[in-house]
Amino acid sequence: MLRPSDFFDLSEPFTASLFAGCVYVWDVLPRLGEIVAQLTGGEQLILGEVMAGAYISDRPVLIAAGARIEPGAYVHGPAFIGPGVVVRHGAFVRENVVMLAGSILGHASEAKNSLFLPGAHAPHFNYVGDSVLGHRVNLGAGTKLSNLGILSEKDPVTGKRPSIVLTVGEETYDTGLTKLGAILGDDAQTGCNSVLNPGCLVGARTLIYANASLRKGYHPPDSIIKLRQTIRRIEKR
Repeated sequence: MLRPSDFFDLSEPFTASLFAGCVYVWDVLPRLGEIVAQLTGGEQLILGEVMAGAYISDRPVLIAAGARIEPGAYVHGPAFIGPGVVVRHGAFVRENVVMLAGSILGHASEAKNSLFLPGAHAPHFNYVGDSVLGHRVNLGAGTKLSNLGILSEKDPVTGKRPSIVLTVGEETYDTGLTKLGAILGDDAQTGCNSVLNPGCLVGARTLIYANASLRKGYHPPDSIIKLRQTIRRIEKR
């Protein structure tokens, strides 16, 4: 239920290789730095289009042929930006981001330590931190994948934050991660201005209504997660 293959189609060998050895789906996140280093070879290689006004740092970054970095975008890296990827105006690619073929990071959106599988889109005003977006995932405008609990204070002695613990059914899982955003399975979608709180595991093809604030834990595939509001009209005087 919590394996990478429970969330993603891993029939393509390269995609499957990213999750090799991962027991749980979140196990890929602490490996992203190593994955980016392997994909970039620790160097910078720009084969795609970097438009005037875009900024690429001097860190290891590979921008594949067919990718496009639009004006006002900032690629800080290290990062791997695959073929056909679009980093739109005003987007911010931070450290250890892997964007595979056809994925999009859009205007005023930020990604950090995250994996975009082919066709994943975070196109408008999104935050994607310590997260994995499955094939063809689409985040509605304003969706935030929060990665750090508001009560996650540092220990005054060790300086470390507590790890995120998930309860799924009768089982409790210590992820070992102090920061964990969301895992969205293939073809999952979020509505506008939804917030996925730290540690949300969303199954494939599940739809999340606009403005929902989703609690951490496992949300099964092929579900519709609805938000119900009470709206009352009064006469203007």
